[in-house]
Amino acid sequence: MILILSSDDDVHARQVMHHIAERGHSATLLNLADFPKDANLIFEAGQSKSRREMHYRGKTIDLSKVSSVWWRRPQPYGIHPDVTDPVLDNFAIREVDEAIQGLWLSLDAEWINVPRRDEDASRKAWQLDVARSVGLTVPRTLITTDPEAARTFIDREGVDRTIYKPFQGSEDAWRETRLLKLEELEKIDAVKYAPVIFQEYIEATCDLRVTVVGEQIFAAAIDSQKAAYRVDFRMDMNVAITPTTLAPETEMGIRKLMKALDLTYGAIDFRRRPNGEEVFLEINPAGQWLFVEDQTGQPIGKAVADCLIDRVRTDSIPRLTHPLMNTIPMPPATSAVRTNQTVAAR
Repeated sequence: MILILSSDDDVHARQVMHHIAERGHSATLLNLADFPKDANLIFEAGQSKSRREMHYRGKTIDLSKVSSVWWRRPQPYGIHPDVTDPVLDNFAIREVDEAIQGLWLSLDAEWINVPRRDEDASRKAWQLDVARSVGLTVPRTLITTDPEAARTFIDREGVDRTIYKPFQGSEDAWRETRLLKLEELEKIDAVKYAPVIFQEYIEATCDLRVTVVGEQIFAAAIDSQKAAYRVDFRMDMNVAITPTTLAPETEMGIRKLMKALDLTYGAIDFRRRPNGEEVFLEINPAGQWLFVEDQTGQPIGKAVADCLIDRVRTDSIPRLTHPLMNTIPMPPATSAVRTNQTVAAR
C-alpha cells in the first residue's frame, strides 16, 4: 500500500493517486487534520503479532501493509473541540505527536521524503550553505536581527539592488520577495523583532523551476522578466513556461545537493543571469509542480507516482537498518507543533 500524507484539497496528491491507480496499485490519502478528532489509532506491540491500524472515515487502514509513504504536505493535527483548556490542549498536541512520530518509525516503508530530512532541508540558512558547498552559485545573503548589520549590507549592495523575504509564508501572512525601497529604510529597526533574509538582487533573463524526482531532473524556464512583477514570478503566472536545459555544472550541483540533503523530491528555484550563469535561490522539499507540468507537458506527476510504486517491496524480509532511524525530531515544547508540520505554499 502507498500512503500519502496531505490535505483533501491537494490537487497534486490527487493527480499522483490517479497515476498510481492507472498502474494497478492502491494509494490512501491520510489527512492528519482529522486525527485524533475524527480518527482512531490502534497500535499493539508485545504480542506474537503487532497491530498498526488507523480507523478513518469508515474504513480501517492497515498501516503494517504500507510500503511507501509520500510526505507531501501533512496538516496540523485536529485536536478534539472538547479540549478547551490551553494547558490540556498543549498536552494533547504533544501526546498526539509522540504517538504519530513513533508510528512513522515503526513502519517498514520507504519515504519521499523522510520527514526529518524534509524539515531540515526547508531551513533557508542551511540549504544555502549546502548549495554553496556542492558548487552551486548562491546570492550574497544576510540573515539578521541586527539593524546595523542590515544597514551595512544594504549600503554595500545598494537600496535598489537588495531584496528581502521571509523564511516561510502562510495563508494568513503570505509575503512575496520584495525589492527594497528607499522609504523602507526608516523601518529597518523592525528587524530586531524577527530575523529577515536580505539578498543581492539577481538580474535575470528568466527564472528556473527545477523539479527533481529521484534521478530525474525536470527543468523549466519561466519568462518572469516579461511579467508585471519581475522580482517574484509567483506574483504573475501569466507568462510562458517552457522546458529548458541546465548547464552541466548546475545539473551536477543539483545531484550533489539532493544527496547532501538526503532528499528524493525537491522543487528548486534558480535565476539565470544574462551571462547564462544559473544562481540557486532555494529548494522546497514539497514544492508545487502542476503549474510547470500544465505548460511544459513534463510528466512530473507520473514520475512521482512511479517513484512511490518502485519503492513498494514484494519481499517480506525486514531491514536491519530502518530508513527513519535517528531522523525523527523531538516534539516542540509548545503548540507550535501544529504549524511546524506544514510547509508554506510555494
